[in-house]
Amino acid sequence: MPGSSLGREYLSNVTVVFAQYKGLGDKAFAQITGDEFHAKVEPESNSIATIVMHLSGNLLSRWTDFLTTDGEKPWRDRDSEFEDGPRGAEEIIFQWEKGWKCVIDAMASMNEETLSRIITIRGEEHTVLRALNRSLTHTAYHVGQIVFIAKALRSTGWKSLSVPKGKSKDFNAEMGMKRTPPSP
Repeated sequence: MPGSSLGREYLSNVTVVFAQYKGLGDKAFAQITGDEFHAKVEPESNSIATIVMHLSGNLLSRWTDFLTTDGEKPWRDRDSEFEDGPRGAEEIIFQWEKGWKCVIDAMASMNEETLSRIITIRGEEHTVLRALNRSLTHTAYHVGQIVFIAKALRSTGWKSLSVPKGKSKDFNAEMGMKRTPPSP
């Protein structure tokens, strides 16, 4: 993949997908109140605030100086990310933005040759490509949790972030898509 247009396409695609997941989280946050950042769907689950602190900590650790230092930084206190402290919505959003800025800046510094470079995460060797895939799937997992919790909190007042239930035909028509019936 080094030097290939496929490498450039991959980096472009991953950048877009990271941005899409950030956008889903942003839209979920817009539908909840400040206190709801700390709500839990059941006592043993994590709140949105906790998930944000963990995801931000992970992104900052993995993508700060990623080519020259291990992805699990000595300054990261992962366990504290799961303590649902008295953080306000502004601090939570600040941490969210800080984590995203780190990964987006790291992506902007990459080129197709970077993808095959070897980096470490917790002492384990990864290509940058593998580390990106690992980070993207981890991020998607947690953004999905954020959306799920926000939707549970809003219930019937939830504004869909994609195609609303029962509205696929309307959406497809809006997009100019026509369904061709199968041939007999």
